[in-house]
Amino acid sequence: MNEQIRQLQPSALWNHFADLNAVPRPSKKEQRVIAFMKDFGEGLGLETIEDEVGNVIIRKPATKGMESRQPIVLQSHLDMVHQKNSDTTFNFDEQGIDMYVDGDFVKARGTTLGADNGIGVSAIMSLLASTDIAHPAMEALFTIDEETGMTGALSLKGGLLHGKIMLNLDTEEDHELTIGCAGGVDVTATGSYTQAAPTGGAAYTISVKGLTGGHSGGDIHLGRGNANKLMNRILLTLTKEYKIDVASINGGSLRNAIPRESVAVIVTNDTGKVYEVVNKLGAILQEEYKATDPKLTVTIEDATMPAQVMDTAFQNKLLRALYTCPNGIYRMSPEIKGLVQSSNNVARVLVSDGAYSLQCLTRSSVDSEKTDLADAITSAFELMGATLTYGGSYPGWAPKPDSPIVKLMADLYQELHGEPAHVNAVHAGLECGILGTNYPNIQMISFGPNIYGAHSPDERAQISSVQKFWAYLLETLKRIPENN
Repeated sequence: MNEQIRQLQPSALWNHFADLNAVPRPSKKEQRVIAFMKDFGEGLGLETIEDEVGNVIIRKPATKGMESRQPIVLQSHLDMVHQKNSDTTFNFDEQGIDMYVDGDFVKARGTTLGADNGIGVSAIMSLLASTDIAHPAMEALFTIDEETGMTGALSLKGGLLHGKIMLNLDTEEDHELTIGCAGGVDVTATGSYTQAAPTGGAAYTISVKGLTGGHSGGDIHLGRGNANKLMNRILLTLTKEYKIDVASINGGSLRNAIPRESVAVIVTNDTGKVYEVVNKLGAILQEEYKATDPKLTVTIEDATMPAQVMDTAFQNKLLRALYTCPNGIYRMSPEIKGLVQSSNNVARVLVSDGAYSLQCLTRSSVDSEKTDLADAITSAFELMGATLTYGGSYPGWAPKPDSPIVKLMADLYQELHGEPAHVNAVHAGLECGILGTNYPNIQMISFGPNIYGAHSPDERAQISSVQKFWAYLLETLKRIPENN
């Protein structure tokens, strides 16, 4: 029950989170949450602005005694990733998130929680509504569509913000201070293909399910299975030994989520042998991925005979192009230890009724290498005759480790916790790089509480870490330096 959430500390933050999560807020459908945030700001009597694309800016004057401090921007995004387990009945367009407390964690029942970036949004709401928290003049920037294109940040015009320091509250490990991130581009291959009537035999549904999934940037280094790539491996292996015709493939969902499920329908005359091979491959994959994806299942079951299957020539090209397409880490950073520099997520494979769409999200902190990786993907799919399009391109955020706000917050973390913060860059996409193009002189840093399993139904926010994050944020605001 969400009432459990309202009893947690800090109470203001968790109550705002419960209110926020009652509002459906899928990416590209943020009208309701935009209205919610505008009503919130106006209800507090604060200057509230909605820009041309739906970003919301709320301004609050400095508290008494803080008027001479540098003005700040507090930034988080309003939208959330919508993922659910296959056996969960839930309508993200109409229902609020069903949350509950499990020990030291807040979770959702069978869906994503929306802690990414709802905890950041709720923290900012708490500051805007507060009457007893010391802070300099601040602008709250709530952007839209971060998860599926960053169009809010991309469309924010220069001159709207007046702050000199931006605190982005979208990092998901509480010991980290993020000072740089990767850029990205969506690569999509589409086309049509010739179909044929199945030539007898029996139809089967092959399912790959139970993968861990996760964030296609922040979790890409963990080596988790990609359902689209595993399904393709199964299908191509079958074609090497038996005559099979593929009728359809449906795998993955969102570009920024590692695919957890894929389902394909095939037709074959080698009935008993196909069962045997699929079960054998399933056991092999379970062994290979037992550490990263312990709930992986591969199943085969009888299906209704489809009216059409893929033309054999197209099927061969499709399966080989997908096999060739890079997935996972492309290159590690040679300069920053442990940082993924470039990667690709084969996010969505939809092949059915004579049309196909193959969707990737390509990331890199080096723009030239992002282009190189996109070219590699393009080459794989052009060989099968696909049409390639590119969208949602956004720049990376170049680290500035000597920035005064980085030093201030790193020193403060050491003082509060007796150990150094992990000052780093991340492979995930953050809006800071985009916002910095129109605000090149603003100092930027990102931090937040522990949020595990973002972009998957396993998403959970650690209660004790939210408390740690909140105390750190409040102390940071007290120490913002004087305006020069």
